[in-house]
Amino acid sequence: MLTISDFQIKDVVNVADGKRLGNITDLDINVNTGKINAIIIQTGSKMKGFFGKNDEIVIPWNNIVKIGTDVILVRYFNSSQFDDHMKDIPKGPKTFYS
Repeated sequence: MLTISDFQIKDVVNVADGKRLGNITDLDINVNTGKINAIIIQTGSKMKGFFGKNDEIVIPWNNIVKIGTDVILVRYFNSSQFDDHMKDIPKGPKTFYS
């Protein structure tokens, strides 16, 4: 079993290019099913969000390739590919936890 804090300390790496994307800062959870829809990675500092643009990378749960002891391997696509993927996920109330 993994806790949210276990996820937050793991590096997230894109298998397409080997680049480190960051660490998980949030989860998109469907409260009807209890399943995680996506992981969210903060690309800017939290303070930057107060003064300027704050970017996030949203990766659908199905795009997680492997959860290792110190790294999470993912397939990261651009936002239009993400929108195409998310249209197939049933809609329902969502709760964000950090």
